[in-house]
Amino acid sequence: MTVRVATWNINSVNARLPKLLEWLASAAPDVLCLQELKCATDAFPFEEVRELGYETAAHGTGRWNGVAVLSRIGLDDVAAADALIAPAPEQEPRAVAATCGPVRVWSVYVPNGREVGHAHYAYKLEWLAALRETVREDAAGERPFAVLGDFNVAPTDEDVWDVSKFEGLTHVTAPERQALADLRDAGLADVFPRPLKYDHPYTFWDYRGLAFPKNYGMRIDLTYANKPFVEAVTDSYVDREARKGKGTSDHAPVVVDLAL
Repeated sequence: MTVRVATWNINSVNARLPKLLEWLASAAPDVLCLQELKCATDAFPFEEVRELGYETAAHGTGRWNGVAVLSRIGLDDVAAADALIAPAPEQEPRAVAATCGPVRVWSVYVPNGREVGHAHYAYKLEWLAALRETVREDAAGERPFAVLGDFNVAPTDEDVWDVSKFEGLTHVTAPERQALADLRDAGLADVFPRPLKYDHPYTFWDYRGLAFPKNYGMRIDLTYANKPFVEAVTDSYVDREARKGKGTSDHAPVVVDLAL
């Protein structure tokens, strides 16, 4: 069977609902991981996505975080990971997992970090370390498995349009990148997508400064997958078209096609 898995930081699911529904209808992913819902769980548009054939596992508090997994091939063994991932002073809804047909996924929204030296930066590193331990068993299993989402880290200098603009800032520091390397060492690999335009698959462009038309982007929305998942990949791409126009997210969806 073929399975299409995708991830998208939607940057407010209700504000972007028309864009989301349009994209679901056109791209037709079997599984979609969403981040930055910015709504409480009971405010998620369950009925609207159900009309397109999707079940939803959503986890949010109505503030700045929130994650979900949408699936049209089954939704089982759902786990919301407030208690599993390193705690903040206030629990934040940043991770939810589900088994969708033949694959298992985590949808994750890694803390931003704010600024180097800030308590939230330390929390980000702790969170990534805890994520590594949380996914280790699934990563080592025989079932195709992936952690997808907004990692708020660019893995390499090439994943930023101009790394000199980020000197001393988060998202590119050595400790953050080491945390990603440690996560990969748990048995995961970076599924590198192809761009639909230009030579590098950026996934995020700031709303300010005409960043999108200038292609001043970053690759921070990632798919980290185990060996059975990676071996099944037939294609992966950043759907840059979904970033175009008014009223869209500042992130683009990342799509991965599998033959299982």
